[in-house]
Amino acid sequence: MLRRSFFFVVILQTLRRGLRGRCPQCGEGPLFVRFIKAHERCSSCGLVYQRDHGDTWLFIIITDRIPMLFGIAALYFGFRAETPLANAAFFLALALPIVGTIKQRVGLALALDYLSRRWFA
Repeated sequence: MLRRSFFFVVILQTLRRGLRGRCPQCGEGPLFVRFIKAHERCSSCGLVYQRDHGDTWLFIIITDRIPMLFGIAALYFGFRAETPLANAAFFLALALPIVGTIKQRVGLALALDYLSRRWFA
């Protein structure tokens, strides 16, 4: 039980580091040069963030689709926009969180890639 909770804590800590834009391994070095352009490696521990460019696409696609699930769920459960203003408000309610959290979602995708390399490679 202790071993399982240790892995859970490590996973949460790694994901939190990615969300904050820090190195998933040490938590010290920054992930990004500018907005969503990632550094090649950590300035503190030397971790290569993207060993093979393109490996993070799965995680980026997954983290991109999570906010869209709320809109799909709203439509599935009966939300219908009756006016053009309601359509615009619904679009903004979906688009703003997607655009506003892009840096955190890319950091999360890099952290998930790090975890997959650490445990499955």
